[in-house]
Formats: sequence, C-alpha cells, structure tokens
Amino acid sequence: MAFAGYFDVTNLLSHRRRVGNTSLQLPAFGFGTAHLGELYGKVDEEDARTTLDTAWKLGIRYYDTAPWYGRGLCDHRVGGFLRTKPRSEFYLTTKLGRTLHRPKNPPTFDRSPWVGGLNFDVKFDYSYDGFMRSYEQALQRMGIDTVDALLVHDLDESIHGERYQDHLAALVESGMRALQELKSSGDIKAIGMGINTGHALNAIAPSVELDFVLVAMPYTLLDQASLHTGMAACAARGISVIIGAPFASGILATGPGANAKYDYAVASVEVQAKVRALQATCREHEVSLPAAALQFPLAHPSVLSIIPGATNPSEIAQNIAALSSTIPEAFWAALKSQGLIDPVAPTPAPG
Repeated sequence: MAFAGYFDVTNLLSHRRRVGNTSLQLPAFGFGTAHLGELYGKVDEEDARTTLDTAWKLGIRYYDTAPWYGRGLCDHRVGGFLRTKPRSEFYLTTKLGRTLHRPKNPPTFDRSPWVGGLNFDVKFDYSYDGFMRSYEQALQRMGIDTVDALLVHDLDESIHGERYQDHLAALVESGMRALQELKSSGDIKAIGMGINTGHALNAIAPSVELDFVLVAMPYTLLDQASLHTGMAACAARGISVIIGAPFASGILATGPGANAKYDYAVASVEVQAKVRALQATCREHEVSLPAAALQFPLAHPSVLSIIPGATNPSEIAQNIAALSSTIPEAFWAALKSQGLIDPVAPTPAPG
C-alpha cells in the first residue's frame, strides 16, 4: 500500500517498509549522495561533512552511494562520516559493476563526467570475481564492514554499446551468483539494481531475481511512461522500488533555465516547456514544484523510499520542508486534466 501521512515528516523519516520479501526495512526518505562526488561542481570537504551532519541531525538514516560517484570520492566521504555513528542506527546501500584502478597516466587523467572526484580509472565487470572485488573495495574505501544491500549498477545498453550483451551475460552467468552467496551468508540482506532508463527497467530487471530496483529517471513527476510497463512488472513480481532522482537530476528542484539539468545533461526545449507548465499549475494552487516532485512518487504502492541528493545543508533542510508542505487534491486533479501527468498515476492523499 502507498504511504499514509505524507505531510508528517517524522513519519516519513522513521517509517520503515520491507524490501521485497526480505528482512530489510528501509525508511521512506533517505539521502542519495551522488552529488557529493562532485558531478556538477566542486564540494569542499567542510561542506560535504556539514551536509552529512545536517542530514543526520534532521533524522535521515538511509544513505546510498556507489564506487562511480566521484570515482570513489563519495564512498570516502560517506564512510568517513558514518564511521562515527552506531552501525545499528543507519542503513547503507552501495553498488557493483565497476572496479577502481590507478590510471596509466595520473597527471593527464580525465575525470569526466565528474567536475572533481578522484584520480581513479574504472573497469566495468559484472562477473562473480568482479562483483566480489568491487564489494571488497567499497568496504575498504568506506571503512565500514557491513552494507545492508548491494545493487547492480548501470547495466544499460546506452552506456555499454556493443559490450552490453557481454556484460549482461556475465551478470546472468556468474555475477548474480556472487550476490546470492552474499545474501545467503548474511553479508547483505537484499539484492537490487540501479536503473537509469525505461528500457533497462522494462527489459533487464526481469531477467534476474531482484528484491528491489533503484530507479533514477523512469518514474518522476515529469515522466510516467514506465507506469504501465516496468513499474507494473515490479508490482506484479513484488519488487520494491526506490526513486533515486525525484528531481529528475535537477530541473524539478531548480525549475527551467539555461543550465537546468534533466537526465544528467542540459534539459531540452521540450522538457523545459513541460516544467514551465508544471510551474504554472503549481502557482495556481500555491504549491512548490520541489514539494510536488518529492511527494508524487511516494504515492505509488511499489515505491518504498525516495532518496534525493544535496550538496549543502540548506538543500537537506529544503527537501525535508518540502515533504511537510500540504498539497491539495485539486492540484493533482489539475495535473491530470491538463495532461501533465498520467491520468491513472497514483497521487498522494492528504495526510
């Protein structure tokens, strides 16, 4: 069932929902830490630490990271902070599919797409050995000996091109065995997959046994194309969904503009036009766009959590405030009547 009490932030921060059929239960609201890896701009150490400290003080207890974020930088920052906290008081998930290595020529190494990050090259590896090495590297970078769940990361044709089928075969033939062994041994409690595209949600996730998926782009206030396909398949199979980019990588937080980001790139003219239309309806109903973006996906019965990112303390506070704002039912009805969201998309009810 979808969440009740949307506007009670304490409820959202403390409420736990079970991941698939596992023993793991995660809070409804967490922290996606990719931006601490310096995707769009540099984040100095003091700001990163203060941001994590603010998240903790405001009650956030679920943190998600990945080796790819800042080429290891995010793992160091998140782990360095969480090492100071009791392990029983937080939830931590990370991802597999890349191992990190010293570049051949460090002085000329290109860290893109990260503006900052660390000087480590990446190797894609979805095999048994690759997953085990990635898992061990992550624990060592973070300085934490236990994670709650591991996710297959970025197994998408748009990323791998002609190597896609090879990586998929490696996952099916041996990578999943590594994850299943880690789960059966108690090293982890759940197996997930991090997904950026509707194609991956529709085509790849059904090919392996998963407890949950972490969806970045396919289900947001801007795009519900997966509602009747991938999201429906997850519901039918009892696979939980975590929404990793409720702001669609930026534009639903910042609004449209020359540098507004959608799908981790500058937003197209079409996307900017739709966001302007969403903004117009928001103004009419006195609703903030970020509040609508955060609250919308939680209404879907398969969604157990949202994990927006932040690069400074004020963004953490703003996100929590957006969750506490009341949105009238008439607003959601207006979005549907104007064709701005799918007419059968689940929408929040007043708490």
